[in-house]
Amino acid sequence: MITLYGIKNCDTVKKARQWLEQNNVDYTFHDFREDGMNGVPLADWLGEFGWEQVLNRRSTSWRELSDAQKNALDNASAQVLANDMPTLIKRPVMTRGNDTLFGFKADSYAAFTK
Repeated sequence: MITLYGIKNCDTVKKARQWLEQNNVDYTFHDFREDGMNGVPLADWLGEFGWEQVLNRRSTSWRELSDAQKNALDNASAQVLANDMPTLIKRPVMTRGNDTLFGFKADSYAAFTK
């Protein structure tokens, strides 16, 4: 089963959800804000990909971090920050089993959902 993680009002998440629905892909949606962070495999993502890939360094939330927070980042501190501010996580995140895909590109989704 595919799970899509994100925030429902995020434009990129909207595009991803629309693509999944247009291509008749069954999925479950987990909204970081509405559903919370319980059950989100954030530690797994950080362990496999590192904070540099998991956090969106172009986001408003990133710009709100202090220089000290940014300079001291490692996977452990990124997990604490992302749990407190889930909008730091690059969106959307699509998972199926142990496979994970960050962001949305139609061709990547097509390959991932085969």
